Amino acid sequence: MDRIRIVGGNELHGVIPISGAKNAALPLMIASLLTDDTLTLENVPHLADVEQLIRILGNHGADISVNGRRERQGESYARTIHFTSRNIVSTTAPYELVSKMRASFWVIGPLLAREGKARVSLPGGCAIGTRPVDLFIEGLAALGANIEIDGGYVNATAPEGGLVGGRYVFPKVSVGATHVLMMAATLANGTTVIGNAAREPEVADLAKCLNAMGARISGAGTGTITIEGVRSLSGARHRVLPDRIETGTYAMAVAMTGGDVILEDTDASLLETALEAIRRTGAEISATNSGIRIVRNGAGIKPVDIVTDPFPGFPTDLQAQFMGLMTKSSGVSHITETIFENRFMHVQELARLGAKISLSGQTAKVEGVSRLKGAPVMATDLRASVSLVIAALAAEGETMVSRVYHLDRGFERLEEKLTRCGAHVERVSD
Repeated sequence: MDRIRIVGGNELHGVIPISGAKNAALPLMIASLLTDDTLTLENVPHLADVEQLIRILGNHGADISVNGRRERQGESYARTIHFTSRNIVSTTAPYELVSKMRASFWVIGPLLAREGKARVSLPGGCAIGTRPVDLFIEGLAALGANIEIDGGYVNATAPEGGLVGGRYVFPKVSVGATHVLMMAATLANGTTVIGNAAREPEVADLAKCLNAMGARISGAGTGTITIEGVRSLSGARHRVLPDRIETGTYAMAVAMTGGDVILEDTDASLLETALEAIRRTGAEISATNSGIRIVRNGAGIKPVDIVTDPFPGFPTDLQAQFMGLMTKSSGVSHITETIFENRFMHVQELARLGAKISLSGQTAKVEGVSRLKGAPVMATDLRASVSLVIAALAAEGETMVSRVYHLDRGFERLEEKLTRCGAHVERVSD
């Protein structure tokens, strides 16, 4: 099993290309099930979760081909993938596939809308919280679906003639359920209104793609989304938006180590709240023609309090990384997690590097220390794993991060990108 070895102490200088967003690519790929034409997606990152979803879509009959790689410095940092779901050969998403990645449950929306039925395994628990599917079920029921849960599977059927437009107000914001309900409503009869919808850029990106396919969606990116159903969707070509979580992660890495890095092919407007928090720590952030420039000149890291919230608030997917940054602040900071109930599992691993963190409910108190020291640590989930990398970059000596398959789910070529900016990071295969 691979591990990542990091020797801390180096500033970061150079250019880091930002990949396409995993959180946008996954729902876009699933949207290909809505049409029998070809959906072409550009700027798709090469990640374990993307590869797993390719296998899942293939199970339903999608034909998938990869080409048009964009070369940079002799290596590929983006892919163009063509998805053609001319014939749906199965409307069942089995447990052995869904259990490996929660987002695969989202196929229930397109399958139900296009085929009138879907049998999808319940995804089960998750390391960072239960994340139940009740909002998905209630939303689809508002479109007329009949849904039963039996033997660990959600069995959904549309009324004769297909799904019907309806109104559903989410009792709490859910990005995944917003994706699913929006996709299902594109082929429903009549108009659907989604209230308290997720406002994340990835939701707006999906709507942009669906509209290019012939859907009639307005309001995506706001709290109210309106979808006028159409009889069918066509193919389209769409470019996946930049990964705002990867952008924020590398910005925090520079704020942690010091240095001067340009993050290419990204957009500051996708994560303004997070960038403002990083600025308050003492880093300088400015827009460039190609992306964002992050500079920290060696001054101390100022403590900053944050509270995670749905977009446009501070992203929960950057909470662990920001905690890694705060471990070396010049004072005390407080980090409150409001989205997931178990998203502080990285605390004990950061403590192995010398961090001083205490928990009270959903708030972590981080007392900055003057030095961190390398140690063996273990990744517990995707975002927690990269928080350990950020801390290790500023720690004295060697840190060995195990279970890096978590990193491979969401960060494309992390060790290569950091090494090109002067970090000592390498993958070690046992």
